[in-house]
Amino acid sequence: MTTAYYSAVIDHPVETVWSLIRDFNNYPAYIDGVTESVIEDGKGGDEVGAVRRFCYLGNWVRQSLAEHSDERRILTYQSLEPLPFPSGLRPEPVAPTGYRGTMHLLGVIEGNRTFIEWSVRLNPQPKDADSWLTLFQSWIPDRTNSLVRALARRAEERRGS
Repeated sequence: MTTAYYSAVIDHPVETVWSLIRDFNNYPAYIDGVTESVIEDGKGGDEVGAVRRFCYLGNWVRQSLAEHSDERRILTYQSLEPLPFPSGLRPEPVAPTGYRGTMHLLGVIEGNRTFIEWSVRLNPQPKDADSWLTLFQSWIPDRTNSLVRALARRAEERRGS
């Protein structure tokens, strides 16, 4: 087991950030490269046990919602199938891995901002742990920055209306 972790302060109120990410099916609204997301079996996007199937850069991924709390502003998801390592990034093959990710938001009083913690616990083969950790240590900040861009677009749309 290895864990990738990233934290940042986002210049938007915690309620605004949570309203965007709290729906497990809302991934395309804030993650660049996700073009479609579907919750299977008619469950809600805030219902623990819901399974989302989403298309990221042309690849379909399935995850289940393992924890969701509006009160604590926490969302945990886990892979349902091993994630293949992106081709072409390493000269040697890297075995697929399972993972469990958690996004946790806290309000920052000064400036009415949001502290986000995003961690992903990976379960790679021991020989592949460093490759997976390096990959997720780059993906989490990229996805956090994608969230920030989506929040900026929403704020701009509100100002324009």
